[in-house]
Amino acid sequence: MSPTPDNDVPDPAVRAYLDAHRTDFLDDLAEWLRIPSVSADPERAGDLLRSAQWLAAALRRTGFPVAEVWPTSGAPAVFAQWPSGEPDAPTVLVYGHHDVQPAARSDGWRHDPFEPVARDGRLYARGAADDKGQVLLHTLALRAHLAATGRTAPAVNVKLLVEGEEESGSPHFTELVGARAERLACDTVVVSDTGMWSEDTPTVCTGMRGLVDGRLLLYGPDQDIHSGSFGGGVPNPATEAARLVAALHDEDRRVAVPGFYDGVVELTDRERELFAELPFDEAAWLRAAASHAVLGERGHTTLERVWARPTAEVNGIHSGYGGPGGKTVIPATAEVAFSFRLVAGQDTARIRRLFTDWVAERLPAGIRHRLDFWGGGTRPCLTPLDHPALRSLVRAMSRAFGQPVRFTREGGSGPAADLQDVLGAPVLFLGISVPSDGWHSVDEKVELDLLFKGAETAAYLWAELAVGRGPGPGPETGGASEPAADPETA
Repeated sequence: MSPTPDNDVPDPAVRAYLDAHRTDFLDDLAEWLRIPSVSADPERAGDLLRSAQWLAAALRRTGFPVAEVWPTSGAPAVFAQWPSGEPDAPTVLVYGHHDVQPAARSDGWRHDPFEPVARDGRLYARGAADDKGQVLLHTLALRAHLAATGRTAPAVNVKLLVEGEEESGSPHFTELVGARAERLACDTVVVSDTGMWSEDTPTVCTGMRGLVDGRLLLYGPDQDIHSGSFGGGVPNPATEAARLVAALHDEDRRVAVPGFYDGVVELTDRERELFAELPFDEAAWLRAAASHAVLGERGHTTLERVWARPTAEVNGIHSGYGGPGGKTVIPATAEVAFSFRLVAGQDTARIRRLFTDWVAERLPAGIRHRLDFWGGGTRPCLTPLDHPALRSLVRAMSRAFGQPVRFTREGGSGPAADLQDVLGAPVLFLGISVPSDGWHSVDEKVELDLLFKGAETAAYLWAELAVGRGPGPGPETGGASEPAADPETA
């Protein structure tokens, strides 16, 4: 078999294989995209099973000796495994999902969302980017890796776990990972359910925030009562809800719950420099946010606030009368929907306890309350910039894109932390989607050139992880893989 090229230039054999099999790959992807695997719709349960079965069959055609459909209490997942055959080869688990968001022509799509359309170098269909395209690219990448190296099995032990409920909050994922932890055991997790900064700025995500969310119900009088007869003499649930919401942040827009920031992993100076090097257009970001001004925790930039700082948000406040005209009552109840985004160093159970105690201490006598949390929460995850596996991914992506790779984080939350915590493995994010791809929106698409760049990156990654060249130069030391303000100097 051929040795792994010890350089940072593209491999002509990999690119030749990708070019030669481009049409076949896109035909396969289109076939999968035609299956409307919408996890939010109970009537699509049969389509979710059909999607899982299609993927398992495709993985077997790729060469995986093991490809299984795993039932869960909800939608089925797919597991596949392809051993390397090398005695000391590391094991890599690729994560993605095969379920998609609801979509209908009546939503405003220009065509049937489950009938893929190729146009102007893009493939339009629900799931093209989120996440079927990014899952399936690994089948093409593995074949290209084998063809270019002359191997009959990958340079690393490759496993895949593709769940069927990510778009519905992954309600059974933690249970699945815990129950199957022995078979999922790995040295590194690769998540292909994220994106890049833009078409011409390749980036690697290094972390995602966690999530704790729920609902607070306040109860005052046993029924709505006259505000003239009783106002000023009894507690008002609407007023107390407003007082709690107003007290949630201090004058610096920091979360005012005592102990909330304990243990938070702060950004390093180098990480802040790397964020600052990204070509961030705040005015364009505001337009995308349909907002008119930036506002947040003092002392941090917008990107730092949405990627690397914890937050407390009020998602809704409901109380009393909202109809036409006046109705002078003290309402019997009030409701506040809330969510906390968490960063590395914060624990979901601890944040729930802190918030529970804070609410109880601030409510006056005569106000009863009930606090409901939606599930156990999602833990944050973070891979340090100097981790050897992350450096392997950066080298692979740099080879594929032919330019330095920069670093981002994701402000949202996902199940990657469950894999990191249960399996004890670092998480790498290999995503090639871009903001214009329209995830969860009408006319979702994937840029075809980027899709094949993602496959090329994955084809290089297996050899990079197998070689295990150690930390080497990188973002912390200013070496060759460091993102540079001027690509010509890197």
